[in-house]
Amino acid sequence: MKKTQTKILLVDDEPDILEIVGYNLAQEGYQIVTASNGKDAIAKAQKELPDLIIMDVMMAEMDGMEACEHIRKIPELNNVIITFLTARSEDYSQVAGFDAGADDYITKPIKPKLLVSKVKALLRRLKEQEVVSDTLNVGGIEINREEYKIIKGNVEIALPRKEFELFYLLASKPGKVFKRDEILDKVWGNEVVVGGRTIDVHIRKLREKIGEELFKTIKGVGYKFEV
Repeated sequence: MKKTQTKILLVDDEPDILEIVGYNLAQEGYQIVTASNGKDAIAKAQKELPDLIIMDVMMAEMDGMEACEHIRKIPELNNVIITFLTARSEDYSQVAGFDAGADDYITKPIKPKLLVSKVKALLRRLKEQEVVSDTLNVGGIEINREEYKIIKGNVEIALPRKEFELFYLLASKPGKVFKRDEILDKVWGNEVVVGGRTIDVHIRKLREKIGEELFKTIKGVGYKFEV
């Protein structure tokens, strides 16, 4: 995907934020569309079909949380990545954001270079979604789903079935936060799960075998894989 083909919708009720953030991202070659409130964001999203939406939480008319929930119900926007850019950094606020359907949460203030790096990382997910394959190669780790095989640094790592499926799920979308309920549904399905800490135990084993730094805990929400 070329940057010139990548469209970003910025949503904030502060003109200065729209100008500063929009300028820095436009300098990177992204196409920028703006909205000043939640209702405007929904309309612009349906019209423009952006690849990424960066949205403030506290806005007049309709806040970011409600707008995010509405956007998540629009079929043609199923694959859009949504991240909140807000001054609210409390855990409960972030949990509410993820519950509303956000993929990430960026706290203000943020330096322009760091914001650009975060945007690049978020947009890498689109490339992952575009490629459907039984083999993933993420951060130098080869994951072969057909053979249930993982190779890191030319070393093959053996994983039990559930550990492999959990790892494949997280690695399929680096940076995406997977909620605990989503993990249970996609990895264990209708199987009986013994104990509420089953996911935690499997994550601990993956950290021991593959790398502590690769698996991030999002308190009160779930886990994500970062490279």
